[in-house]
Amino acid sequence: QVQLVESGGGLVQAGGSLRLSCAASGRTFSNYALGWFRQAPGKEREFVTAISRSGTTTVSIDTPKGRFTISRDNAKNTVYLQMNSLKPEDTAVYYCAAGYYSSSRRAQYDYWGRGTQVTVSS
Repeated sequence: QVQLVESGGGLVQAGGSLRLSCAASGRTFSNYALGWFRQAPGKEREFVTAISRSGTTTVSIDTPKGRFTISRDNAKNTVYLQMNSLKPEDTAVYYCAAGYYSSSRRAQYDYWGRGTQVTVSS
């Protein structure tokens, strides 16, 4: 089992930045690819970005604009999501997930955190 706990959400004005963190415990963190997803009220949970086990491969819905950047620190068992130039439509609960492969598909992830709320005001 892997336990994931997100933090760093909050209220921010449009154009601002936030960095989310997801701390993992349980099995060996470096054995897992990590993903970030988000879910706005009344909408499906959608993929944001992911990073492979080696940390060398990332995919993102935001390419090539680069507003969202994922990174991982295996020594700290933590994955991060840096979000810049935030927009009101980025308002959602953000979830991190762990799986064997880096993927945009929810089904590829075996473990999920409970989420952290991000609210972007206009």
